[in-house]
Amino acid sequence: MGGRVALVLALAAAGMAGLGVLAPEVDTPPPARPAATPGPLPTAGPAPLSGQGTAPAPLAVRLDDPRDVVRVEFKRAPRAGLLFDLNTGRVLWRRQPTRVLPIASLTKMMTALLVVERVPRHGRVRISPETLRYRGSGVGLLPRGKLIGVEKMLHGLLLVSGNDAAIALAQRAAGGSERRFVRMMNRRARAMGLTCTRFSTPSGIRDAGNHSCAGDLAALGRAVLQSPRLARIVGRRKAVLPFPVAGGKLYLYNTNPLLHDGYRGTTGVKTGYTEAAGRCLVATARRGARRLGVVLLDSPDPGRQARRLLDRGFATNR
Repeated sequence: MGGRVALVLALAAAGMAGLGVLAPEVDTPPPARPAATPGPLPTAGPAPLSGQGTAPAPLAVRLDDPRDVVRVEFKRAPRAGLLFDLNTGRVLWRRQPTRVLPIASLTKMMTALLVVERVPRHGRVRISPETLRYRGSGVGLLPRGKLIGVEKMLHGLLLVSGNDAAIALAQRAAGGSERRFVRMMNRRARAMGLTCTRFSTPSGIRDAGNHSCAGDLAALGRAVLQSPRLARIVGRRKAVLPFPVAGGKLYLYNTNPLLHDGYRGTTGVKTGYTEAAGRCLVATARRGARRLGVVLLDSPDPGRQARRLLDRGFATNR
């Protein structure tokens, strides 16, 4: 069997009529994080089938080639990470790319992929009582019982990392059952050859049983960008959407630190944060025809580290 297939700031728009109010954003951690690293999950360790890097799947990154051309040393390194070429899958820099770790809201990349496959662009999503009992980050203004356009909900899922949006979208895509949707997520992970990856929620709010590795997440990031619907969303710094609230508009701001800081060429993709997972990021950028991606798991400063890696990557020859 071959190898595996294998992205900050949530601003609440409030204080005037017509602005949406975002719930506290779990994906946006406090500025400083204790130096102590959380203990590994019971599943932590190398992926059982990882490291070969020659799977025929088109989204696989090439872990079989050890000749990384980028050399970067961090004073406080992420627990795991990758810098890779989005066009070819070539790995330019790596740090324990098959180490299995909790991934927090990076989970929502898989949620989004399944939703766009199963719910048409003009479909609508009902806001159930379960949706309003979410924990952690959320859109926070979802009206109970109302039908909301799926594209608006995907913006809430991917820009502000709404756990309420994740629940509603999962129920819509799986006939009302969040559990059934999680089973679909895990079937898709197996079909994609993501040997590090297992999901326990559509949002990533629960760390137990919800994990992956940098190599698998690189593949998920590539898959998101291959979907025109999702690529358009994850590349947006903010969105102003018609919404059934006072004033009629909802303001959403992307948690991606590269987009927030105006890093040139940023195209996505997703952030994540829980206490166990630390600060996580899958980020991509484009310069001319060259497209690079970076995955950082439990990074002390994912925005700064991603910029440094991408700068080095773009400065190298192919």
